[in-house]
Amino acid sequence: MITQTGSIASATESEVSTSKEEKLRVLLRSFGSVIVAFSGGVDSAYLAYVASDELGERALAATGDSASYPSFQRELADNLTKHFGLHHEIIFTEEFDDLNYTSNPPNRCYYCKSELYTKLGQLARERGFEVICDGTNADDVGDYRPGREAARELGVRSPLLECGLTKSEIRELSRRAGLATWNEPASACLSSRVPYGQVVTIEKLSMVDEAETALKQLGFRQVRVRHHGNVARIEVGDEEMPRALDPEMTRQMSIALKALGFKYVTLDLEGYRTGSLNEAL
Repeated sequence: MITQTGSIASATESEVSTSKEEKLRVLLRSFGSVIVAFSGGVDSAYLAYVASDELGERALAATGDSASYPSFQRELADNLTKHFGLHHEIIFTEEFDDLNYTSNPPNRCYYCKSELYTKLGQLARERGFEVICDGTNADDVGDYRPGREAARELGVRSPLLECGLTKSEIRELSRRAGLATWNEPASACLSSRVPYGQVVTIEKLSMVDEAETALKQLGFRQVRVRHHGNVARIEVGDEEMPRALDPEMTRQMSIALKALGFKYVTLDLEGYRTGSLNEAL
């Protein structure tokens, strides 16, 4: 009886997500042409895929590249666009020229997104694209996301949110579509690794990028390296914590990160959590 009930529930959930996807397809068709702000993460990858499937050459996946863009994310985006034949362009953003951004206030993301969406707006006008879209989903509305204000100000649409698609539904629909991103861990720009109020520099972000790459090479999947001056604070997923606490692994982690310039290497015993630096606000 339990199995039967579970099967019915599973079927219902599948039907709901399929219905939402069809609603998304109808919405995208109504736009006529779109530029998708494409980071290569779970949400924007799915949106770019569906937009391309519905609109073909009238859908462009545009990636904003700068020192804050993780190198592994750049590789994911490149592989995905090549595999599915998505129309893709890279634009270079200049948020590091803005002191409002580099001074790292709590609304830093607002200035980053303003720069990105302004550049995408220019591109849309030059190429004749009607709508700019981002990958905000229905689960994002309760989180602290100052970049959403920039999206509202500049008329950026959020089709996944508008169609009520949650993160878990996007992952499942991505899995069905064969998108390699379907089970990728959540990601964020490298500047999110620097505590608010501490100046964001290209040098700091380079250290963080290399540190996270080194930890991924050691086999960690969900990982963040928070930059606290000469201290690196490592966060890993709960399921990976026992491995991180192994004495030999802690030694390897310390060696790898000290080689990059950190004087001290620490492991956060609370593990990875989204927006942990927001806890200080």
